Amino acid sequence: MLWLLQYSQKKHLAEKENIMTQQLETDLVVLGAGPGGYTAAFRAADLGLNVTLIDKSPQLGGVCLNVGCIPSKALLHVAKVIDEAEALSAHGVSFGKPTIDLDGLRGWKDKVIGQLTQGLVGLAKKRNVQVVRGEGIFNSPNSISVTNDDDAIEVNFKHCIIAAGSEPIDLGYKVGTRLMDSTGALELEDLPERMLVIGGGIIGLEMATVYNALGVKVSIVELTDTLIPGVDRDLVKPLQVRLNHQCESIMLGTRVTDIKEGSNALEVTLEGPKGTTEIQSYGRVLAAVGRRANGNKLYLQKAGVNVSDRGIIAVDNQMRTNAPHIFAIGDVVGEPMLAHKASYEAKIAAEVIAGKKSYFDASVIPSVAYTDPELAWVGVTESSAKTEGITYEKAVFPWAASGRSLSNGRSEGFTKLLFDKETNRIVGAGIVGTNAGDLIAETALAIEMGCDASDIGLTIHPHPTLAETIAFASEIAEGTITDLYMPKR
Repeated sequence: MLWLLQYSQKKHLAEKENIMTQQLETDLVVLGAGPGGYTAAFRAADLGLNVTLIDKSPQLGGVCLNVGCIPSKALLHVAKVIDEAEALSAHGVSFGKPTIDLDGLRGWKDKVIGQLTQGLVGLAKKRNVQVVRGEGIFNSPNSISVTNDDDAIEVNFKHCIIAAGSEPIDLGYKVGTRLMDSTGALELEDLPERMLVIGGGIIGLEMATVYNALGVKVSIVELTDTLIPGVDRDLVKPLQVRLNHQCESIMLGTRVTDIKEGSNALEVTLEGPKGTTEIQSYGRVLAAVGRRANGNKLYLQKAGVNVSDRGIIAVDNQMRTNAPHIFAIGDVVGEPMLAHKASYEAKIAAEVIAGKKSYFDASVIPSVAYTDPELAWVGVTESSAKTEGITYEKAVFPWAASGRSLSNGRSEGFTKLLFDKETNRIVGAGIVGTNAGDLIAETALAIEMGCDASDIGLTIHPHPTLAETIAFASEIAEGTITDLYMPKR
């Protein structure tokens, strides 16, 4: 029996050695299976290319689907229902205090993710896209080595699309699992009594919205003097007013100078705008200070691809890097780091490789903060217009004059449109309020189509809807509004 065991072990080692030297040949390799990566792979396959898709995660979909956009929106939906149920008490309908079953909540979130990831697996199979699991790095201009726990594979390619994404910026404090990034926050390990969110950007505020609705006393600390830096202050104001009522505290112009592990909490040292310091205890701390592109993790120098110290890969308007056969899309090519931008870029890269004359020619890219209320903006902002010396006309329709908004019990929002002063064409839009992220798409299309105020205002919008507010803002610009009284200028 000993010789049989030895023979079996030798055979296993031989088989493993054979696997480790496996070579794959492909027309196109896509490195990263997030929204950009799988879109590129599927589009290229539809155009007749032999495609290999590499990803280090066991599940397709990348950060966005597995530990980002989708699970956060699932939890934000729960938060919205809890908040709306509580708000109904002011309208004569009262519910009991919600009971939070964390296991059940996590299970539902994971079910949503699972349904989508399995859908991607099915789409890959139908298109004959070969999926390789493992960490991929370049070892030459035309080959990538992929390693995982069991084996290593060398993928030789004619073309490559880099879609390696980004990761949360690490603050550098080694204090255990109580200090979380966005991925950890979405795991919902527990609900602490108090929680600190470091960073007043979109990710931080979305997670603050979730944990606040689940009963946690949330505080927010932001280094700058405003929440969501870079967005027009009037858009942020309704959100900030609501958060001031919901959160334990919002500390602007404040930095975290130290985090230490306490007996049952993290001890956080905060330095205020006037140099004063204080130490606060929090059951959990979420670091949401931004993301860093993964370009420097891929050994791109071996492929001859230029990458910056920040991990950003420079590309042209066909998503081509300085190496003509290698393309890059998504977070690794820089801001804005948005899934819908990555998907748009993905199709361009795939089509160029397939021989089509495709270019990145989108005029604008919309952005959304899925907070409560939601914020959405696209095109020229007032702050950027002032900085760049762009002359514009502004039209603002307050949702306090919207029948649909009033019937929803949420009239704090407004719709703002910016028009070029000479041509009267729409150049920018900002919306704050319920479902702003859905509404902003119409204005993005209007900018791409070169619409002027009358094109929008004369388009019949259904009543009563929040979408009407876009038409009403256009009527304000045209001077034809009847739902408000606007004195003649």
